[in-house]
Amino acid sequence: MERSIYKVIFLNAGKVYELYAAQIFQSDLYGFIEVEDYIFGEKSGMIVDPSEEKLKAEFDNVNRSYIPMHAVIRIDEVDKEGVSKISEAGSNVTAINFPMGAPGRGNDSNK
Repeated sequence: MERSIYKVIFLNAGKVYELYAAQIFQSDLYGFIEVEDYIFGEKSGMIVDPSEEKLKAEFDNVNRSYIPMHAVIRIDEVDKEGVSKISEAGSNVTAINFPMGAPGRGNDSNK
């Protein structure tokens, strides 16, 4: 059976991260997704992508990441991994702020 590969794009510290992973789950931690088994391109020959190497080093000892759902831009299931990268968040990418309570709960001033 062929394993699934997911491209996960999310905001982190004002930058857009694009990573590939074999496992993603809705976390038991409220409001987070879990990302496991990061996939980075194999070094073939002398060409090394410095941005991917930076990401590979950043996630080298990471077994699992918990990413806030409101930071996720998109998750795609893809046929094969591409190049992981970090890019600047442009004016068309905005973090969404969600209230942490369920709708209709908490302090409701309209009562």
